[in-house]
Parts: sequence; C-alpha cells; structure tokens
Amino acid sequence: MQRIVLFLATNLAILVVLGVVMNLVMPAFGLDPSSYTGLFVFAAVFGFGGAFISLAMSKWLAKRSVGAQTIETPRNATERWLLQTVARQAQQAGIPMPEVAIYDSSEPNAFATGASQKSSLVAVSTGLLRHMNEDEVEAVLAHEVSHIANGDMVTLTLIQGVVNTFVIFFARVIAGIIDNATRSNSQDGRGLGGLAYFGIVMVLEVVFGILASIIVMWFSRQREFRADEGSARLVGPEKMIAALRRLQNAHESQLDGSMAAFGIQSKRRPSELFMSHPPLEKRIAALQQLKR
Repeated sequence: MQRIVLFLATNLAILVVLGVVMNLVMPAFGLDPSSYTGLFVFAAVFGFGGAFISLAMSKWLAKRSVGAQTIETPRNATERWLLQTVARQAQQAGIPMPEVAIYDSSEPNAFATGASQKSSLVAVSTGLLRHMNEDEVEAVLAHEVSHIANGDMVTLTLIQGVVNTFVIFFARVIAGIIDNATRSNSQDGRGLGGLAYFGIVMVLEVVFGILASIIVMWFSRQREFRADEGSARLVGPEKMIAALRRLQNAHESQLDGSMAAFGIQSKRRPSELFMSHPPLEKRIAALQQLKR
C-alpha cells in the first residue's frame, strides 16, 4: 500500500509541475496550444518531462519503495564483500563507485537505477544473498554494474520520452479530427464537448501506450542481453549462466516500473512482446554462444 501511495503521489506531483511549466512556456514563446506545433511542444514537454523527472527521482523512489538500506559502513563480512566486489567491478567498467544497498525480500533479485553514472545505485535482495553462492552473486552484481556502464537508465528514459511524446500528440490529433468531424456533421455546429473529447483522448492514449510499450520492451530486452555480455566480460560467462539457471527456480518478481527494467527477474508474461526481459533460456543460450 505504501508503494502505491508513493507512486500515485509522485506522478501527481510530476503532472502539477509540468502543468505549471506549460503555462509559463507556451505564452512566453507565443505558441498556440490548438496548433500542431503548440500541441507537439505540449506533448514533448509532458512526454520527456515526465520521463526525466522520473529518472531524476528513480534512486530515491527505488530505495523507499523496497525499503533498501544503503551500506555506509559495513556491519559484517557479507556487506564488506558486497562493497569490495562492486568497487572492483566499477573500476573494471570505468565508472564511479555506485551506492550499494540491501533490501529485505525472500525473492533472489537485484536492480540498478539512478540518473547518471555518478549517481547510481546497485541494490540486492536478502533472498539473493541467501539463495545464491558467491560466484552467482558476483555475476549478478556485474550485470547491474554493466547496466550503469552502458547508460541504460538514460537510454531507456530517452526512448520512453520519445514514445510518450508521440502517444500524447497523436491521441490529441485524432481526437481533434473526430471533434471536427462531429462538429461539421452536427446541425448546431457543436463538437464532442469537453468530457467526450477528454474520454476519447484517454482511450487513445491507453491504446497507443500499449502499442508503444512493445517498442520500449524490445529495447529493454536488448539492454538485458548487453548487460549479460558485460557481466560475462567482468566475471566470465559461466558465473552468469549459473546465476540465470538459479533464477529459473525463483519466484515471480515483485519489482515493477523502472526498477524492473534493470532487475534480473524471472517474471513471465503471456507474450514476449510485452516482456522487459528476454526469457531466461534465450539469455543462457546467448551467453553460451560467447563461450564458443
């Protein structure tokens, strides 16, 4: 319940901020909101603005949504090993040292997030530390470090911003066309009306959003293959293969949203088109190709 409230409050705050920005930007540049140019600017501000605000808040939201505790001073040998391992891998990958955190979950999982390489986070679950051996955990950490080194958070944010912009733009263009057609066919010259127009926009945004998610998920799956390859370069393909095989017996992931895009979850969906991660069998097969 706490995660849902936090998610809703954050998105409401983003909408309010962007609404204020639009009220200042549009008149300042002499843009007419009813023109295609004005509409596209409106769509871009909300599409990219929402994506980048979410990225900027991603580390803060991630830690609070799962209750992750950053390791400041190691309290035991496990925490000391985690810090040392991530530090070594970050140096190998040529990135600044990320924050390292642990969160309480029975599921073996991990994720990386953050607005930039200089402000990144690698978090692992207590279930991961309990159910995987040291080599497997090392491979998972290398996978997350590779996400950061590859700039996956920023890349997916840009992609999300682009698709958001076109979803918002085309939903309103088509709703406007329907409104104009209704007005021209009406004897009194009335169009859809505010509520009907808004309802059509919402329906179209949902439909276009589902279609756009196919593009975003495809890019996400490619990022996973690259992060697996990065892990193989840092610790060897055998360790990453072993970790993925261990995940095949894991429970369904509880991670969602931006965190799921960089986790190592084994969650299944009816269609691969809507999966943020490739099937584990394909990831293992890709890593086995690297060994040849």
